[in-house]
Amino acid sequence: MLRLSRSTIRTLVRAGFVSPARGPRNAWRFSFQDLIVLRAAQALVAARVPARRISRSMKDLRQRLPSSMPLSGLSIAAEADRVVVREGANRWRPDSGQYLLAFEGSPADGSLSVLERPAPVPESPATYIARGAELYETGNHEEAARAFREGLACGEHPLLHYNLAIALESLGRADDAVAAYEQALKTDPTFADCHYNLALLYESLGKPQKAIRHMAQYRRLMKKK
Repeated sequence: MLRLSRSTIRTLVRAGFVSPARGPRNAWRFSFQDLIVLRAAQALVAARVPARRISRSMKDLRQRLPSSMPLSGLSIAAEADRVVVREGANRWRPDSGQYLLAFEGSPADGSLSVLERPAPVPESPATYIARGAELYETGNHEEAARAFREGLACGEHPLLHYNLAIALESLGRADDAVAAYEQALKTDPTFADCHYNLALLYESLGKPQKAIRHMAQYRRLMKKK
C-alpha cells in the first residue's frame, strides 16, 4: 500500500521507529499509528532521500526524543536531500539537532510540539541564522560559526548561541561549544534541547556531575509538557 521496500520497513522496525505486533504465521501487524510513521518514510523515499540517510536520521531522531514520545505525531519531511523534523513553526535536523529558520506556518493537523522553543527570532539575526544553517549543511562549519557570531552582534538570541555551539562541536572545539551552550541557557533557561546537548557534551568531556545536572533539568522541562 505504501510502496516501501521490505528492507526499509525492517530498518524502521529495528530502529524502534515502529513497533508492529505479531499475527498469524508470525507476520507483522502494523497499527494505524505505525502506518502514519511509515507514510512519512514513504514521503522521504518519494523525495529521493537515500535509504541510508533515512535510516540514520530516524535513528538519530529516536535518540533525541524521550522513549515515551509518540513519534507518529511528528511531521517528518525532506528538504533538498536532507531529512527535517517539523514541530509547529520550528524545523530541526535529526542528524545534528540544529534548528533551521522556518519560513512556513504550522504543519498539518496531528503534529505535536514536544519541546519548549526559543522566542521568535528578530528579523536582523534571522538572516544570519539562515545563512549559518545553509553553510553548516554544506559542511562549511567554520563559516557557519562566523555567521552565527555576526548575528549575535545584531542582538542576543538563544537560537544563535545554540547553533553556534553545534558548529563549534563539529569543529572539535568542545570548550568553546560549552561556553556557547551555557550562554544560550543564560538567555533562555527553559531551552530543553540545549540542556540535552550540553549534558551529552559534558559527559564526553568526563564531567559526569555537570552532565547529570543538565540531563535532570532537561527531564524536568520535558515533564512539564
